[in-house]
Order: sequence, then C-alpha cells, then structure tokens
Amino acid sequence: MVASYDFTRRAELRRWIPPSVTCTLTFTEEVSYQDNLELVSRLGRPNLLAGPVRELVDRGAEAVAYLCTACSFVNGVAGERALRDTMTEHGARQALTTSSAIIAALRAVGARRLAVVHPYQEPVDRLLATYLEASGFDVVALSSLGLDAVEDVYTVDEQRVQETVVAGDHSAADALLISCTAVPTYEALPHLEERLGKPVISANQATSCALLAAVGVRACGPGQRLL
Repeated sequence: MVASYDFTRRAELRRWIPPSVTCTLTFTEEVSYQDNLELVSRLGRPNLLAGPVRELVDRGAEAVAYLCTACSFVNGVAGERALRDTMTEHGARQALTTSSAIIAALRAVGARRLAVVHPYQEPVDRLLATYLEASGFDVVALSSLGLDAVEDVYTVDEQRVQETVVAGDHSAADALLISCTAVPTYEALPHLEERLGKPVISANQATSCALLAAVGVRACGPGQRLL
C-alpha cells in the first residue's frame, strides 16, 4: 500500500491482514497546506504516486492500493480513475484506491442509501457526497466528527467515532460509511452493525478487503459483515 505521509493507523490496518500475506507500506512525500481541501488536493495528484508505486513494484507487489480516502475522491470519479491509471502505468499489476474499494464494499453489501460519518472540513465533505452520488448511491445523511483542525483526526478515539456513528445513522439508510483512513474502526464495526442492524463500512476495512481479494485472500475481521 501507498499511504499518505501523515498516515498513523498502521497497527490497526495490519489487523485485517492475515499472517500468510506480506503487506508492505510506503508513503507519499510530505506536502504543505493551509486547509483540508488544499491538503487532500495536493495528495490527490497522480504524479505523487509514481515513486512509491515503482518502489512497491520493484519489491514484488502483486497488487497496489493508494490508502487515502479524500485524496482519491477529491477530484471526482475521473480523478480517482486517473490515480489508478498512473499506478498501472508505473508497473502495478492490479491498482486500486480507498475510494474505489469503498464503492466495491458498499455494492458488495447491497447498499443504495447511505448515512456517512467523516472528519472533513468544508467543502471536502460535500465532495465526498458528490463522489458517492456519482457512483450510484443516495447520501441521506452526512455527519461530521466535529473536529476543530485537520490534525485532530490523528488522535480521535474509537469511542467518539462510535457515538457519532450512532447519532449520524438515518432510518432511510441501508448502510453506513465511516470515511477516512485516519479514523479507528476495527473494534467498533461489529458492535455498530449489531446495534444499528445494518452494514457499517470503514475506509481501512474496505481497502484491506479489496487489496487482499485482488490476490485471492480473505481479510481478517471477526463479526464484520463485509467479510
């Protein structure tokens, strides 16, 4: 996987990866920014992936994922496709992004109407809704974790995530999406699905499942409906 330079959930991510699989994580170069939109826009530039992807290909990667949600939806469906095309051009045999993995996961659980929880500032939250709607889903609720600064997502705890998800659910939603790879969800997912009675998909879960499926392996995640 190629992760954005500020990715902090490596330990949680590896919980989805079975011991039989070697999963190498590398990072993008650091970028400067003034706000959430500038950060994810700069991290969403396809040329940023060239070096990290070649590094993984040289190390024998059978499939490569860009592990960043907003970076892969900020430029819409065409922008997400451009990221995958760049990864393929630089040698990835199979290429995916967190955003494309989320779409696959939502389709796999039969979702059509979504409640979405996210940590983003405006207008990134609306760009997420636009991307999901362009991919065929109806966003019936869009709830923020209420973080004051971009950096606050690095320290958000799972209890706050669970509380926001429960409050952000909508009776018309047939699935709930927790966006952003910086948000912790592994332990929370089965509890939330039992409480809400519907599938709950998270960014790291969807990416891990899609990447492992690309090499014919099932992810680890007891009690998680997607698995």
